[in-house]
Amino acid sequence: MMEIIKKNALYGAFAVSLAAMLGSLYFSEILHLPPCVLCWYQRITMYPIVVILAFAIYRRSSELVLPATVLAAVGWLIAVYHNLLYFRILPEAAAPCLAGVSCSTKFEGWLAIIPIPLQALVGFTIIIIALIIYWRTYKND
Repeated sequence: MMEIIKKNALYGAFAVSLAAMLGSLYFSEILHLPPCVLCWYQRITMYPIVVILAFAIYRRSSELVLPATVLAAVGWLIAVYHNLLYFRILPEAAAPCLAGVSCSTKFEGWLAIIPIPLQALVGFTIIIIALIIYWRTYKND
């Protein structure tokens, strides 16, 4: 089982990043849920990951794993902060939202079970883990 994961880690990271990108577009363009400031920052880090990993898969190159991992790590940090605001661990005053939708607004995500900020955190976490697995496998080969 671990060999299958190692062999397909880059594809898994790409699939998760693509699903996150398409999911965010679905929420904003189809469901008309306005993204908050932190959602925009997370999109800024997620969307390039899709392109970088697609190019890495196409070129069979491991050189692009580091930039994708850095972007995912930055997005992960933003997602952690967003979740701390969303679940009211940090006060509303700590939110960077000056206008528009508040970063702690309760929009339910996938099937109204998992909140959108938590979906982003899980997505970035899976991408980082998959890229680390890929990098360690590639490094050892």
